[in-house]
Amino acid sequence: MAENTTKVWLITGSSTGFGRSLTETVLKHGDRVVATARKPEQLSNLVTHYPETVKPVQMDVTKPQEVRNAVNAALDAFGRIDVLVNNAGYGALGAIE
Repeated sequence: MAENTTKVWLITGSSTGFGRSLTETVLKHGDRVVATARKPEQLSNLVTHYPETVKPVQMDVTKPQEVRNAVNAALDAFGRIDVLVNNAGYGALGAIE
């Protein structure tokens, strides 16, 4: 895919579930991904398969400094962010009274 047509994605929660599936799909498509996870070592096999197009970054979405660091890592690695997928989150389950 030509350099000028590829997109740079920043995807939060890339280690499991929907975030992982989306990250793999985007990489297979030929785009570049800044893949964030609280445990970036869980992304090591993506780095093995896509060393030039994936940048794993440690990020906990509840920590503002880690969010800033991830954005800076994206800009340093690929020069821009075209698509943001804010997939990571926190859920609490319980009875409503």
